[in-house]
Amino acid sequence: MTNAPEPFDLAQELAQTADWDDTADQRADAARDELPEDTTGERDLAERYALRRVAGLSTELEDISEVEYRQLRLERVILVGVWTEGSVEDAENSMAELALLAETAGSEVLDALYQRRDSPDPATYIGRGKVEGLAEIVRATGADTVILDGELAPSQLRNLEDKVKVKVVDRTALILDIFAQHAKSKEGQAQVELAQLNYMKQRLRGWGGNLSRQAGGRVGSQGGGIGGRGPGETKIETDRRRINTKIAKLRRELAHMKTTRDTKRSGRRRNEIPSVAIAGYTNAGKSSLLNRLTDAGVLVEDALFATLDPTTRRTQTEDGRIYTMSDTVGFVRHLPHQLIEAFRSTLEEVADSDLILHVVDGSHPDPEGQITAVREVLAEIGASDVRELVVINKADAAEGLVLARLRQREPHSVVVSAKTGEGIPEALAAIEADLPRPAVEIAVLLPYDRGDLLSRVHDNGEVISIEHTADGTLLKARVNESLAGELAAYPA
Repeated sequence: MTNAPEPFDLAQELAQTADWDDTADQRADAARDELPEDTTGERDLAERYALRRVAGLSTELEDISEVEYRQLRLERVILVGVWTEGSVEDAENSMAELALLAETAGSEVLDALYQRRDSPDPATYIGRGKVEGLAEIVRATGADTVILDGELAPSQLRNLEDKVKVKVVDRTALILDIFAQHAKSKEGQAQVELAQLNYMKQRLRGWGGNLSRQAGGRVGSQGGGIGGRGPGETKIETDRRRINTKIAKLRRELAHMKTTRDTKRSGRRRNEIPSVAIAGYTNAGKSSLLNRLTDAGVLVEDALFATLDPTTRRTQTEDGRIYTMSDTVGFVRHLPHQLIEAFRSTLEEVADSDLILHVVDGSHPDPEGQITAVREVLAEIGASDVRELVVINKADAAEGLVLARLRQREPHSVVVSAKTGEGIPEALAAIEADLPRPAVEIAVLLPYDRGDLLSRVHDNGEVISIEHTADGTLLKARVNESLAGELAAYPA
């Protein structure tokens, strides 16, 4: 049994950090000086780690850093997993990922345990014997939360909480919590709230029958009166009704936001601008790759689900063809269904793209498992038929044998390092080769007063040859059908 930790002394912790504010401004200024100017991602990252006031603490301590804040308020958790299939290595990788998720959510992992079972226990998920052992570990370590590596039924969560006497959450609730922390845009926050409400609606519970009392009879001050007496509805039913009302409101708001997104997308389609979507496992380096390919300047952080709000940047090929490149939310094993439904409007960017850059972390212990998990989500959102280029990232940290194994498994792939820039020219060449090309080949003689048409050919077409003559610009190019119709008035 693990020895119990020493009691946490808040007064002592505050005393140790009392001299922090003498150097806080200097360190903050130094950190800001290192940031490049007008870089949105760097500003977002600085804001995420910014100094913040902690309510309720001694007034002698004005501000503390994010690190000290997490030390004072960090949630202490025990991880529990049930291994039903696969190898021991698969189980250990899953638990390691759960630990990263817990740390990303702002927790301190005290201990982790998993067991082999044919199937999870229907009552407590881990079985009666393991529940007793888990309760002992919780008491010994002083943990205040237990996180399980799976999606539990409401009855399983309730039974476990009754036995271990601390808060119990499952993998789905943990991922939803991370999304709630990282969502910044109005649409992202609405999507996360919708997913949380759908999850919560099935897990309402009362304490000591508090939520089961009915509002019938002499309700008086409870808002009843004439017309309000009778059997009434229970408190749980009232809460469920309010949640359903909020869900309906959020869906209307998201439908309105989807209309705006569809309008922008239809504009790109009307101009036949190809689109590239960057998809992949969380923390595989998608945002870093977007920055490297387009100088987007979006937030980059070594954390799971650092990016929730999609970013689209306009760029062009070496021969001048314009296309868009979009960063998307990362995927994970057993991504909660509620999130896929809530983020469906955002994920449509992937399904409607002309090319998917499937980013894989080459330094991960199980990159093949990540590839499989991402393709399962792509199939669920209807993106299986979109052309895919596998980009094996983090070549600077990956082993050569692993990279060779992945290249053999995925013939249509490139190896890059978004950190060092290795392989980026090859990746750009592969993207340009996979982009759809204009269908109609034309040969025209454009008058010099129709420079607007020439500019559109450069932007949306592929120039084969160009020659300036006395009568005008002799142009051979490949363009889309609508532009070819406008150019037909100027035959060569």
